[in-house]
Amino acid sequence: MSKNSKQNKSRKRAKLWIAGARLRTLPLAVAPVLLGCCMPLATQTFSVVLMALALAVAIMLQIGVNYANDYSDGIRGTDAHRVGPVRLVGSGSIKPAEVKRAAFIAFAVAALAGLGIVVITQLWWLTAVGVAAILAAWFYTGGKRPYGYAGLGDVMVFIFFGLVATVGTSFIQQRYLDQTSVLLGAAAGFFACAVLMVNNLRDRVTDQHVGKKTLSVRVGATWSKVIFLLDLWLPFAIISLIGSVYHTALFGWAAVFLTAPATVIFLAAKTPKELILVLKLTSYAALLFAVIEFLVL
Repeated sequence: MSKNSKQNKSRKRAKLWIAGARLRTLPLAVAPVLLGCCMPLATQTFSVVLMALALAVAIMLQIGVNYANDYSDGIRGTDAHRVGPVRLVGSGSIKPAEVKRAAFIAFAVAALAGLGIVVITQLWWLTAVGVAAILAAWFYTGGKRPYGYAGLGDVMVFIFFGLVATVGTSFIQQRYLDQTSVLLGAAAGFFACAVLMVNNLRDRVTDQHVGKKTLSVRVGATWSKVIFLLDLWLPFAIISLIGSVYHTALFGWAAVFLTAPATVIFLAAKTPKELILVLKLTSYAALLFAVIEFLVL
């Protein structure tokens, strides 16, 4: 094999791995951490180091769960006829063992960053929270009885990529629980659930055929659409409530410039493929929402 052929092969593999990491979902990891830093900034307890470590935990957990889902769904044959972007195992592009190893490496990096938080804060009970997060990430589609196949994915996403990530980030800096961080955590959780719902709605028919009973499969297309719209717009109701005390929180409504077109496209969509853009806009809306709140609250 020539040097150019090897380089081209390496570049192709690198692109596959990047695609498998599903970078479009990473805003959902960043958003709750930014929201969790809002009150520490307001109370002057903010720590750049703890924020950076929390970001590392969240991002690596997100990448880890993406690879883990790719592996688990791939070996089950769930991704054989999917509509969205190519999957590493389902497409046969990468060996299952390699994808599984990549997931565990990502989880290990997240664990190391989490250990750094524990050492700095001396809050040793956070180790149990970290273990629970990693187990939740793996058993979403992994194991003999994955909870993602039983329609419980939305609940766990709300808890871990909403409340736990946001309130946890706030708590390690302030050392106490505040109501505003809980509300912001709920907002982050609703955005994450919106992305998951539109993703599962896109794959509802194929998931149903392979026995993957996501919430979308369980409630049907009509109720899936209702739930998605509620998840998408409830964060704005939450910051309106927060805005009654902290008026600057209302600037978060600027994210409507992404959620409004996402809503229009969603309601007009005729094919599953059209929902991919809705997924992207929702993910970016969550990040914009969080960035604005981080800057103004």
